[in-house]
Amino acid sequence: MSPVLEIRDLTVAFRGRSGPVTAVDGLSLTVSPGEALALVGESGSGKSATALAVMGLLPETARVRGSVLLAGRELLGRSDRELSRVRGRQVAMVHQDPLGALTPVVPVGAQVAEAVSAHHPGIGRRAAAERAVALLDAVGIASARTRAAALPHEFSGGMRQRVAIAMAMANDPDLIIADEPTSALDVTIQAQILDLLDDVRARTGAALLLITHDLGVVARSCDRVAVLRKGSLVEEGGVAPLFQRPGSDDLRGLLSARTTAAGPERPAGEPVLRITGLRRQFSPRRGAVVRAVDGVDLDVRAGQALALIGESGCGKTTVLREIVGLRAPQTGTVELFDRDVSGLRRRERTALRERVQMVMQDPTSSLNPTMAVADIIAEPLRVHGWPRPEIRARTRELLELVGLSPEHAERRPGQLSGGQRQRVAIARALAPRPRLVLLDEPVSALDTSLRAEIMDLLTGLRARFDLAFLMVSHDIPLTRRAVERVAVMYLGTIVEAGTAADVLDHPAHPYTRALVAATPVLDVQAARARRAAVLSGELPDPTGFPSGCAFRPRCPLYAELSGVDRAVCAEEPPKPRQVGARQVACHHVDPP
Repeated sequence: MSPVLEIRDLTVAFRGRSGPVTAVDGLSLTVSPGEALALVGESGSGKSATALAVMGLLPETARVRGSVLLAGRELLGRSDRELSRVRGRQVAMVHQDPLGALTPVVPVGAQVAEAVSAHHPGIGRRAAAERAVALLDAVGIASARTRAAALPHEFSGGMRQRVAIAMAMANDPDLIIADEPTSALDVTIQAQILDLLDDVRARTGAALLLITHDLGVVARSCDRVAVLRKGSLVEEGGVAPLFQRPGSDDLRGLLSARTTAAGPERPAGEPVLRITGLRRQFSPRRGAVVRAVDGVDLDVRAGQALALIGESGCGKTTVLREIVGLRAPQTGTVELFDRDVSGLRRRERTALRERVQMVMQDPTSSLNPTMAVADIIAEPLRVHGWPRPEIRARTRELLELVGLSPEHAERRPGQLSGGQRQRVAIARALAPRPRLVLLDEPVSALDTSLRAEIMDLLTGLRARFDLAFLMVSHDIPLTRRAVERVAVMYLGTIVEAGTAADVLDHPAHPYTRALVAATPVLDVQAARARRAAVLSGELPDPTGFPSGCAFRPRCPLYAELSGVDRAVCAEEPPKPRQVGARQVACHHVDPP
């Protein structure tokens, strides 16, 4: 069978200040009809440059040599007009950020219809619109005819990615290129999107070139894997045999970065944070109420790390904001170091801020791009009135603590890599010697190997300085690697809490089970066996809060219950109860 895509000795170079910078270096690959090939490697390995070369979307400054054959036809050297007839019809692309790839002011149905009519000018507007509705329905958009009139911002991230896949399917292409299509999604929605791409391949016979840094995704969905380093191919073969016996240090390193074990239970120190009955509601529009946090109880002790996990929109980050705000909550109490924050005077609040610091999700946006690294790290020290000599000494000490050299001190954030920027953010948070550090998805913007590296750094610093961590995450393998205790949130409430070993290795609540089942694993057989356990749907509209158990509309256990037991779920919100050594908010769960 002839390959649908054949890349021969592809080289891509960009102009740099000191000469050409090679992004792809003599790459040769083939993809057969119906096959899924994963292109993996760290940032800068040439994955996206390869995809853009195939699509003919590299900038004019790029120098390209070699050959790219699509169904036997050469693509390199063709004009943009010629390539426009190929893009969307024979080869289509699904981007990492669907919000950026969709036009924000055009209804999603019209955008899908445009993808149809662009290659079938005689189809007519009505027929194109009907085809768009059919495509939206095929990718799992509920009430597709009605939702076709919605704008992209009215869709969740998972639904927007479904629209992007519908556009890619519009003309039955021979090849779909998916560039990190699930990296910005929660594990449950990620699993749904991967299953959708598998279904699209099965129905249309299209080949898939999947660009990713998550080897769990590769184990779940791909036939072969090609490993890149600095633009060169270092290893290629079947997923199962290569994952069992990797032949390169690159693949071994990526696999080891995903290997995790639950952190050991540390001795409990003095109370650092205690939250009781915390509630926070918002009114985004008249008559609507969002219960972002709905009766949360938490406590964190010195030297321990607790992770809040759950899908986006469940209230995790709101909990962190309620803590760092050091203000009286709408309902409930927040105690820091045995002090109720509701009764703090201004001076007391300022002093307490020195003991509670935060590391944000994206270091690119959380660091001032105009400031030097040394000034960024020193900023909280100046705010809290440290003497200048102590600030200089502390800044030098922190650079060394987080693994940066003195030469980084005068650089700007834009001159650093993503991992280096996050090290700066960690140094800034540690500068005033806090006792509690809040971590909001601290590694989600980084590659897999960098994630493990930064989490290991944080774990080491926590042990060295007896810090307490409260971390928000949806990365379950890294959560298992970094914390001792876990609390699982759903629609503003905690549905399960206990040790990381108990909750993540032996989940009790149906929602926790679904999260764990959706998490990509490296065992190919196990990864593909999990497809049947994918949680359907997304978090419901938080302004239309369901009665009884909030998880009931998506709960697999609820579907198996008798009428009497179902009535309990429909009428009574479950309260946390002791199940073994953990707390579980479910009417019908027994110890696992």
